[in-house]
Amino acid sequence: MALPISFPDFKSYSLRLGILALPILITQFCQAALGVVDAIMAGKVSALDLAAVAVGSGIWLPLFLLATGILIATTPLIGEAIGQNKTNQIPHITQQSLWTAGVIGILGFIIVNLAPNVLGVMGVPSNIQPIATQYLHGVSFGFPAMAVYAVLRSYCEALGRPEPVTIISIIGLLADIPLNYIFIHGLFGMPELGGAGCGVATAIVLWINVLLLAMYTAFTKRQQFASTRFFYGFSAPNREQITKLLKLGIPIGISIFFEASLFSLGALIISPLGELATASHQVALAVTSQLFMIPISVAMALTIMISNRFGEKNVMALRHVQTTGLIWTVIIALGCMLGVWLFRPELAAAFTDNPEVRAQAMHLLIFALAYQLFDGWQVNVAGILRGMQDTAVPMWVTMFCYWIVALPLGIYLVRFTTVGAQGFWMALITGLVLAAILLTLRLHHQQKKLMLAWGHVSDNRLNGSI
Repeated sequence: MALPISFPDFKSYSLRLGILALPILITQFCQAALGVVDAIMAGKVSALDLAAVAVGSGIWLPLFLLATGILIATTPLIGEAIGQNKTNQIPHITQQSLWTAGVIGILGFIIVNLAPNVLGVMGVPSNIQPIATQYLHGVSFGFPAMAVYAVLRSYCEALGRPEPVTIISIIGLLADIPLNYIFIHGLFGMPELGGAGCGVATAIVLWINVLLLAMYTAFTKRQQFASTRFFYGFSAPNREQITKLLKLGIPIGISIFFEASLFSLGALIISPLGELATASHQVALAVTSQLFMIPISVAMALTIMISNRFGEKNVMALRHVQTTGLIWTVIIALGCMLGVWLFRPELAAAFTDNPEVRAQAMHLLIFALAYQLFDGWQVNVAGILRGMQDTAVPMWVTMFCYWIVALPLGIYLVRFTTVGAQGFWMALITGLVLAAILLTLRLHHQQKKLMLAWGHVSDNRLNGSI
């Protein structure tokens, strides 16, 4: 499918990929750590507070992922402009994305505030509902900040400068701990909110992040930012540009939502098997979720690099970037698989002291080996397609593989056979294998179209694209 690549080109592209992916990886870990910190600190209050924060997060986070998924379409649009040497368009693209973010942020605020009305319908116990409601009301104020931040992050990363986002994410994570403590325990005249205080703290952190990033992009003297300022001469909403953003972004957001919701449903599907099976599943899921940050970060970096070559209409360079990315996808997956195999006992022990849970979790982690390879492959192929502004078909592929194949198969294996919790993981792997195959076929199809449309490109042009 991909053209051979010389070692010097592979080395050059790998270096660029690493420079982009490493800061993104740190950012992803910081964002994930916010939820971990909230869970730990709420759990110190009581099991009830921990349960309430978990319920609230289960409602808030999918909406968060949907919104950010839509808005990260800003990245390939800016990347395309850079590839076309039309950097003068970047301020306009960013401004239109910010208009869209404002609307999405307000809608998210309203929806999260209304969400407590369905807690009873969802079967949430009455003693959990008041704390979960308070948590959701608090975190809702951060939704507009989160939406704007998603655009500013996309802007920075598309310019090839993810480092400011990384530094600010670290600052936000460090600020979250004392803020949680203040609102949980009611220090400095603040109300004592218990676990619900984590929602207020998270909202404040989101506002800190967006204000710091806005200040950086407005005042930094780095050439990439200085030449693409977007705070001045703010243009009115442009229907054509916003439509283009939504056409790309909505499928991305829905794809992420489908995937995230499937994993969220895993515990519900397995729950009839008892606490042991559910806890073991959660341990295995926690391990794989953290490892997933590596390929998703590579995928984000690939989207940036591919979008530049897409803008250049340079098929050869595009395919060489793709080849480099997929080689590293396999290397990283094999490394993660080896690490999981060698350290299964230690990984399970890090999450629980229960010997039965640890034993079953170690068994489920065996299934996570195959999971690493196919999940890494499909997410990076999707990242490549996103850089080529192909998002609609991957959305349908994701929906089919996860909700039409994996979900029903998982329910059947867990609920109607004797395979137990591992049935859900078998279904997951089936869906991921199918997604990897279908997305690879889609990539091959898109490349053939581009070859016909653009033709072959000289090596001289290729060398200037690294």
